[in-house]
Amino acid sequence: MTMKPIPVEIGSAFPKWRQAAWLLAPSFVFLFMFTYFPMLSVLWDSLYSNAGLGKATQFVGLENYRDLFQDDVFVTAFTNNVIYAFGTIFPSVVLALLFALMLQASSRFNSLIRSILFFPTLVPLVAAAGLWMFIFLPSIGLLDFYLAKLGARSVNWIGDPDIALYALMVLTIWKNAGYFMLFFLAGLQGIPEDALEAAILEGATPWQRMRYIILPLLKPTTSFVIVIAFIFSITQVDHLIVLTEGGPANATNLLLFYIFQNAHEFNNNATASAATVISLVVLLAVSVLNIRTLERGTHYES
Repeated sequence: MTMKPIPVEIGSAFPKWRQAAWLLAPSFVFLFMFTYFPMLSVLWDSLYSNAGLGKATQFVGLENYRDLFQDDVFVTAFTNNVIYAFGTIFPSVVLALLFALMLQASSRFNSLIRSILFFPTLVPLVAAAGLWMFIFLPSIGLLDFYLAKLGARSVNWIGDPDIALYALMVLTIWKNAGYFMLFFLAGLQGIPEDALEAAILEGATPWQRMRYIILPLLKPTTSFVIVIAFIFSITQVDHLIVLTEGGPANATNLLLFYIFQNAHEFNNNATASAATVISLVVLLAVSVLNIRTLERGTHYES
């Protein structure tokens, strides 16, 4: 005699919200341990004095932030980072969009060019900095060698305080433009062909199609790419350490390198924590602003 299994309604014995909670619990635990807890710890440290040898920290409130904005080096690093962000984000995004528009058609030649443009993304930033060091070397570097062929004088690209930051921008644009191109290529694939065909039938020029159809429909993609580019402009300093170490005369000092110096070279944990909190606030504000723009993106229903 065979026993028939008794049907059990899983939903009644184990509600769906509990199932979801158990499945998500490991992710939430690791997210708290490695993301939110370090952020709270940094915020806590920014409100206390720096611990000396054998001395306990004392609560000082916002004093570390006040001292931070009175530090000329921090003000310089913050200003440099603003210039660096604007000088890398917009050229990278514009070049990536142009590359995507030129190479969106599927062909072997376009696939080859896409691979060439994407190649810098595969090169680690430290290795890229080493490569560009040989390009920027005064007198004997590749850049000065070819400029000399044109009759131009030698330039100390990473040793001149007036142009060193712009030299780092060129490296960053070269590194990121191909990566951002992939996002725009994906975004262009999502544009309905019906909209473009209708515009052509109505006699719209290529510029009109770009302005009134392609760019509005790429708005979510553009917002996302700008967020990623902004995060890169704050968090990527490997090339700075290899090429300039913040010099000359703090001309290339950026926020993350300032934090690194205070935390690991000067043992000033309070100042480093306060600067980290300010960086996180700026990143969060820009990310939220762009994500809200992304959520309001234009969409056409087929």
